[in-house]
Amino acid sequence: MSESRPQATRTTEPAPVGALDRFFEITRRGSTVGTEVRGGLVTFVAMAYIVVLNPIILSGKEDVAGNTLAFGAVGAVTALTAGVMTILFGLVTRLPFAFAAGLGINAFLAFSVIHEVTWPEAMALVVINGVIIVLLAATGLRKMIFDAVPVQLKLAITVGIGLFIAFIGFINSGFVTATGSNSPPVGLGIGGSVASVPTLLFVITLILTSVLVALKVKGGMLIGLIVGTVLAVIAEAIWHLGSAVDHPGGWGLTIPALTGSPVSVPDLSLVGAVDFSFDVAKVGFVTLIMLVFTLVFSNFFDAMGTMTGLAKEAGLADEKGDFPRIKSALIVEGVGAIAGGATSSSSNTVFIESGAGIGEGARTGLANVVTGLVFLLAMFFTPLTSIVPTEVAAAALVIVGAMMMAQIKNIDLTDFRVLMPVFLTITVMPMTYSIANGIGAGFVSWVLLHAFSGRAKTISPLLWIVAAGFVIFFARGPIEMALGG
Repeated sequence: MSESRPQATRTTEPAPVGALDRFFEITRRGSTVGTEVRGGLVTFVAMAYIVVLNPIILSGKEDVAGNTLAFGAVGAVTALTAGVMTILFGLVTRLPFAFAAGLGINAFLAFSVIHEVTWPEAMALVVINGVIIVLLAATGLRKMIFDAVPVQLKLAITVGIGLFIAFIGFINSGFVTATGSNSPPVGLGIGGSVASVPTLLFVITLILTSVLVALKVKGGMLIGLIVGTVLAVIAEAIWHLGSAVDHPGGWGLTIPALTGSPVSVPDLSLVGAVDFSFDVAKVGFVTLIMLVFTLVFSNFFDAMGTMTGLAKEAGLADEKGDFPRIKSALIVEGVGAIAGGATSSSSNTVFIESGAGIGEGARTGLANVVTGLVFLLAMFFTPLTSIVPTEVAAAALVIVGAMMMAQIKNIDLTDFRVLMPVFLTITVMPMTYSIANGIGAGFVSWVLLHAFSGRAKTISPLLWIVAAGFVIFFARGPIEMALGG
């Protein structure tokens, strides 16, 4: 916007009400304090499962030295880091994108990295990854790479994340399950039907919340989640379903019942438990490089894709996919990786579940402050946090996925050079359970199709570099073996 006409712009905007409004630009973005509070609460409810799921993934796994992380300690630092980073991001960027431990990276740590290094060393690698991300963002290189991405791919990322969110919701709810065979690999519920009470409650919550959202009821998503949780508590009290691990048809991750005291003192012993003294003779320099490379690529593009999709869904992105304070957002996202490694909660990044709060109307960082404060409270109320079953929270994810899917209408798919990369971006994300994989498939196919069909000059040099990097990313296993890592 031209600097010569500032007065014309200001006269068309509603006047802010108070310092809080001015700081977060609440009125300017068409929101209210009440809407931001509701949005922040909805985001927390949709994300609360990470306080339980992250310890499930990280704890109990032996590293090369035979050490493990305690469940309670991981849960405490998960809530602590999510709360601090969510508030920090909200204050710095004024954007409603909440933070928590990234699912892809924590699984990579638990099932791959600790076979090579100890837990403290693995978390040190996460810190190094975060420092690299911050440097790329601070120097502007991360933004340059972001700008080099064609707008069609940015929109495809939004749609792909929507499908990914929905797929996570269907999996978490038990609506979609592994069949245990190769044909087909997944199916509906148990034996081809919705045969469990938790999955039925997911369906009920999904329908109820969808109706409320369709009717534009204020707080519709939050109301749906609360009603679903209450029904789940009642169902557990009547039928004592228990965990699906012990009882077929039980709850997937969290049992909606409160036993014992609702308050617990958080165990923060993992804060600062990092070790940078890698034994290169045992680990191998090539292995360390490839581990960091994989962490950076996953962190870099997962976050970029997530923020692009969320900004578009919130109506905060322009036609190029840029959004307010994007450089600050990219820097703070890198800080999230550093903080996650320093607390042994795994790299913290923007969470796609923030879309639940955005769907409720959140448009500013005030929603983040609300979400972050509740996360900090969750450190002391872990038993209460675990009451919300993942089957109920999953309904919000499916609804948000549907909302993000609508962005596909803005992509011109008449050119096959656009259609194929868009298709791969959208489908590879949920099929491989990775945002980074989908983005990589889209980038590589875009470059190849345009290069070999006479459009090489339209490809940004940075996009060539990124596509080459993704080729290495996809082939990192054979490359590491060839180099003797």
